[in-house]
Parts: sequence; C-alpha cells; structure tokens
Amino acid sequence: MAAPGRRGAALLRTVLGFGQLGPVGAREWATRFPSLLGCQRRCVSCVAGAAFSGPLLASASGRYGQNSALDRFLGISQPDSSLTPCVPAVSMHRDEQDLLLVHHPDMPENPRVLRVVLLGAPNAGKSTLSNQLLGRKVFPVSKKVHTTRCQALGVITEKEAQVILLDTPGLISPVKQKRHHLELSLLEDPWKSMESADLVVVLVDVSDKWTRSQLNPQVLQCLTQFSQVPSVLVMNKVDCLKQKAVLLELTAALTEGVVNGKKLKIRQAFRSQQGTHCPSPATKDPNTQSVGSPQRIGWPHFQEIFMLSALSQEDVKTLKQYLLAQARPGPWEFHSEVLTSQMPEEICANIIREKLLEHLPQEVPYSVQQRTVVWEEGPSGELVIVQKLLVPKESHVKILIGPKGHLISQIAEEASRDLMDIFLCEVQLRLSVKLLD
Repeated sequence: MAAPGRRGAALLRTVLGFGQLGPVGAREWATRFPSLLGCQRRCVSCVAGAAFSGPLLASASGRYGQNSALDRFLGISQPDSSLTPCVPAVSMHRDEQDLLLVHHPDMPENPRVLRVVLLGAPNAGKSTLSNQLLGRKVFPVSKKVHTTRCQALGVITEKEAQVILLDTPGLISPVKQKRHHLELSLLEDPWKSMESADLVVVLVDVSDKWTRSQLNPQVLQCLTQFSQVPSVLVMNKVDCLKQKAVLLELTAALTEGVVNGKKLKIRQAFRSQQGTHCPSPATKDPNTQSVGSPQRIGWPHFQEIFMLSALSQEDVKTLKQYLLAQARPGPWEFHSEVLTSQMPEEICANIIREKLLEHLPQEVPYSVQQRTVVWEEGPSGELVIVQKLLVPKESHVKILIGPKGHLISQIAEEASRDLMDIFLCEVQLRLSVKLLD
C-alpha cells in the first residue's frame, strides 16, 4: 500500500491538475494544505467562527472570478501566465510584511514609476476600482459611506513599470467632518496624497442622478489647488445608464466641454434630450473663466476620459494599461512582491468592518470597536484569528449577534472568505460580541 504522503501527492496532481509538479513539490503542497486532500472539515463555531477547506474552498473561489487568487491556489481555470501577471499575496505575518516593505526593490534595468491618487465623493467606488486594478481585494468595500477611513496604498508591478495607488477617503467638507464627528484623516489624507501625486484619477458615479451632473465641490477645490498635476476622469457604473444621450450630456458637463485642450463636438440633439437631469455644458472657452470660479461644475483640464464599470475586468484592464503606460523613468519604491503597505491585522480589521457596515443598520456599525485577541498560525498552516467586537449598547449586542447567532456567524464566514483570497491560506475567524465597559 502506498504511503499516505504519496497517495496525497498523487491525489493532488490528479484532482487539481498539478501534473507538472514533481513528487517533492506535490508533497510540499500536501503538507502545507492538508485540507485539500480530503481531510475532515473543521467544525464551524456555533457562536461566530468560520473555517474553510476542501470543497468549500473551491466553491468560495468561484465568487472572485476567473483571475481569483483562490483559482490559482486551487489550479482552476488558470489563464496564460505569460499574459496575466501573477498577483502577489499578502503575508499573514506582520514581521514578514515589514521585511518585504523595507526590502530593496528588485528593479529592472529601466524602471518606471507612477504615483496615482484616486479622488471622488464618498461611495463613488474608489476602493472597488482599486481592488480590481490590483487584482486582489485588499481595500474594504461597502455601500455605506466612509468605508475607507484613511489613506491606503496599493502597488501594481508589471515588467519594468510600477504604479502606486493611493486609495483616499471620500472628500468631505470640514462642516460634515465636525457635524458627524468623523476622523480628521478623512479631511486631511486626500490633500496630503496630492502633494506627491504624478496623476489624479477622478471617479464619478454616473448612476447617482443626484450627484452625477457636477463634480464634488471638494474634488474641484483639490483639482484647482493642484492644477499642475495631470488628471483623468473615470465615469464609473456606466452600465447602469440605458440612454447614451445621458452619458454624452454628463461628459460635456463634467469636462465643461473640453478634454485634453480640445472642445468636444456633441450635437445639439443630444444636449436637448429630456430626462437627463444634467445642466447644459459650458460653452465658453475655459480660459475665459477663472479657475476658482464658484460657477464651475466641471474641470476642463482632464487629459483623458474613461467610461467603465469597476466590476468589468475588460474595462478596468484598459485603464490599468493606460496607467502603466504613463509611468515615467524613475526608481521603484517597493519590491515587486509588495501588493499593499497595509499590515495583515489592519487588512483583517478593515474587512470585518466592511461586513459590519454591510449587515448592520444605520449608525450601529460606526460605533463598533474591534479588538484582536488572537492572531497566530495553526498547526496545519492555517491562520487563526479571534476578535472581540465591543459595542456601547445592550441593544446593539442583540442586533450584532442576530437570531440564534446567525448574523455574527455570517459576518465571520464572509470575512474569512475575503481573507483567504488575500493571504492565500485557510482562515479560522471567530468573533465575539461584548458590551463596552
């Protein structure tokens, strides 16, 4: 009878299609990921635990699309590696991530670099777009505003080019920051990012008919103050618009009818369409209007316009290739294996907070405090996380736990799936809810 290690290696090659692996390589996979060899599933904590292995891993990978890290992890539907660069995972160990961040960049002979700042109103889709550009979800995404609470950094490295993405909080006014007692970082970080930017990407959600007809006032103020920095306009969620006339009208309004120094030629027939909910675009020469004019609703200095859905891989690929092409000669800032500057615990906390924002009503998730009490590697290489969620009211405890503990278990399960795709390892996440002392 074959030894268990050999049977595991053979099964791994057969089931996952790793025929190219030698016996030693397959045995290493078998040792590192025993759950993939049919080991018994770990029990899911009835309170708020989540662990994934075996078939569940395969089903979870389907949630992330063809280029998912989990798909590569399992060997499922892998695209041609020569066409699709491998996206690095994030280490689950803080010391490893620290070492990688300070490691001397492995630059080619002719390195190029570009620092890109993403600007937009709250909930415009900046983090979603950043995740798609990076090829892995490292930034929290939620339908509620202010999911991103401070500047986060992502790194795209392909061939000789490195693009550094600065995913900033949605721009808000000082009045809103004080009124809602929000962190000062929400007000300051976007402006600090602009000081080192090589390119600004302004994101507008064209599906929101109440805000889409003009640029956010704080975005315009930022563009005005840093007018020397090149900028491009990204019109997001265009798949939600059924009428092309609306899109053309919005384009004219947001650019004041000028792109890359040239006037847009849009027929009057399009501008006269009813139901566009958009003001007429400016017809004056942009040079006759002062940059700080209070009447300004658009920006006539965009170099390019991209119309896309941040969830469409093809659309995002076009923007990504543009960014890579804009990189200019200069030394890289990070090693090619760096995907984000965030620490693993920080990523985990953000992902859990994302789920809290998605599942909890109104102001409840904003009052939850998170405290990680366990972060360690298990005996089989899995990541074991235990986090306490502290809330100020007894009623919030009941809301967060949910009937029979279903809600807190669902939050732990969804967060674990995301964390698996980030760290490329099994994740056991347990959440407990307690009243804040």
